[in-house]
Amino acid sequence: MIKEKNNRGRLRWLVMVGVFSYLLPLTSYLFSSCARMGSPDGGWFDDDPPRILGCTPADQAVNVTTKKISIYFDEYIKLEDPTQSVMVSPPQLEMPEIKAAGKKIVVELKDSLKANTTYTVDFSDAITDNNEGNPLGNYTYTFSTGEQIDTFEVSGYVIDASNLEPVKGISVGLYDNLADSVFRKEPLMRIGRTDGTGRFVIKGVAPGEYRVYALQDADGDYKFSQKSEMIAFSHATYKPFSKPDVRQDTIWRDSLHIDNIEQVPYTHYYPDDIVMLAFQEVQTDRYLLKTERKEPNRIDVFFSYGHPELPVIKGLNFDADSAFIIESSPKNDTLAYWLRDTLLINKDTLEFSMQYMMTDSMGVLVSQTDTIEALAKVPYQKRLKSLQKAFEDWQKEQQKKKKKDLPYDSIYPVNPLSVKFSMSQSMNPSSVVYIEVPSPLQHMDTTAIHLYSKIDTLWYRAPFDFRQQDSIPRHYELIAEWHPDTEYSLEVDSAAFIDIYGLASKPIKQGIKIGSLDDFSTLTFELAGLRDTNIVVQLLDKSDKCVRQVRADKKGEATFFYVDPGTYYARAFVDRNENNLWDTGEYDADCQPEDVYYYSKSVECKAKWDVTQRWNLTSEPRNRQKPGEIVQQKADKEQKRLQNRNADRAKKLGIEYVKKIKIAK
Repeated sequence: MIKEKNNRGRLRWLVMVGVFSYLLPLTSYLFSSCARMGSPDGGWFDDDPPRILGCTPADQAVNVTTKKISIYFDEYIKLEDPTQSVMVSPPQLEMPEIKAAGKKIVVELKDSLKANTTYTVDFSDAITDNNEGNPLGNYTYTFSTGEQIDTFEVSGYVIDASNLEPVKGISVGLYDNLADSVFRKEPLMRIGRTDGTGRFVIKGVAPGEYRVYALQDADGDYKFSQKSEMIAFSHATYKPFSKPDVRQDTIWRDSLHIDNIEQVPYTHYYPDDIVMLAFQEVQTDRYLLKTERKEPNRIDVFFSYGHPELPVIKGLNFDADSAFIIESSPKNDTLAYWLRDTLLINKDTLEFSMQYMMTDSMGVLVSQTDTIEALAKVPYQKRLKSLQKAFEDWQKEQQKKKKKDLPYDSIYPVNPLSVKFSMSQSMNPSSVVYIEVPSPLQHMDTTAIHLYSKIDTLWYRAPFDFRQQDSIPRHYELIAEWHPDTEYSLEVDSAAFIDIYGLASKPIKQGIKIGSLDDFSTLTFELAGLRDTNIVVQLLDKSDKCVRQVRADKKGEATFFYVDPGTYYARAFVDRNENNLWDTGEYDADCQPEDVYYYSKSVECKAKWDVTQRWNLTSEPRNRQKPGEIVQQKADKEQKRLQNRNADRAKKLGIEYVKKIKIAK
């Protein structure tokens, strides 16, 4: 009996040990899982996008008469900025009501439905789930008020004509009316909108022949009605069609490893490679933008467009005769009125009438008179207190010097005229010294400017040319024939510049070292692909900013001498009017903007190197020419970030993430 009890006890103990040994790994796993879920890293993300359960009316429905659409999902969803992200085609003159409510989206059209017309509601990637923000993807709901659905698509890219940047968010539309005037008279028939890469897709297109236009619509009428609207147009016509095709879909095991590549049949819609060059016309409507008096001695007047006749000023609380020195921009659209009299400068409010030419509602220039109050940004009393404080601080400093038996000033010093010289101690042989003065000059003595070059151990005068810089007020340039591997000294005597308030410049002396030929590179582009000979080539830095510009010769070669070592990019434009500037287009004159091209690669320039690059300007479509490193409008990477969250989490935890993510290439 005792033996049997002992056996039963031993059996129970063995069973308990076995159960515990079985449960221990499971318990440890559960605890570790709980610990991982509760750790700062958290658990796995839900990366499944919301699914559509159904629509009312059904997607692809025909003979639809209702203007209210409901789309149902399997989870709570969000709709990001529907007024900007959702595009209804044909375009709606009265804004439709689009909202998300729980697990559904409701779209209510306000315009009357057109008979026998295919309607599309393109949500792009605006639909995401409520918790993790997983995008549904490019979803388009379609219905027809007639017996059939039009299924053709037209797609391509819109880029900025001036710099080939992708244009995001611009509307692109079709007309089957091929008249040139239709863009101004009728709203676009069918539309799409560009994404972050500048790509657009116009869906629900019927068979036929079309012209394509782009419009950054400012007033919601879906036609070109304002010069401020960015547009693109072309005389090319397109007949949409489709054919069966096969694409490769990549199945990713994680963000680094490909699991499989599948061949997927689909319907390929054409045309799919239209490139539109968008531009803004020169704003010729003239009106007063604003007046301001940031500095007490100057009143700035800004117009939308210039005019050869300057405004007529009549003072209301002061005598405006001979009160100003007037500076104007090259186009006369910005005017600076410098006050001569100190009494007027100290006056906080200057009232005057200004008569100028303005464009009326009919586009005709008419005379307009405005009464203007120019208020000093900083009142006179506040300025006076600042001057008094500065004087008191100077007196205290002089008293301290007296007590320490140090030299001190007996006369309060006057601030000198602050002249800016843009030069450095090291320059290349093509450099120019730029000079800027802060206020209009009463006197300028060019004989007080000296340039010396060092030959062996002796200094000799070097010739130079001093002139105003391209009609820009108060900007000058000093141009010299700089010799490589030579030292120079630029010396400017005191009072070489004296402004209208009597302030004189102080003396300046600056040593300049011109590098040797071995310090620089020579870069030559051999151009091909165009018959035009008026081509200007610009050398660009990594921010897409022009650092040098040359005109190609008759052989099609553009050479940059004395190039500092570094990485560069290149842009060219056809200078039709030979003004060395890029000029925009004009729709009514049927004038396209001047053509711009980019060299598709970077160029590395090294000291002592002569670099020659052959550049076929038309070998690639314009939307693929600009190097990605200098493209400012980057594509939206949010979807890729969401797709890679779990793979990144797995990498951080040191384990393999095996969920498959399918990305259509």
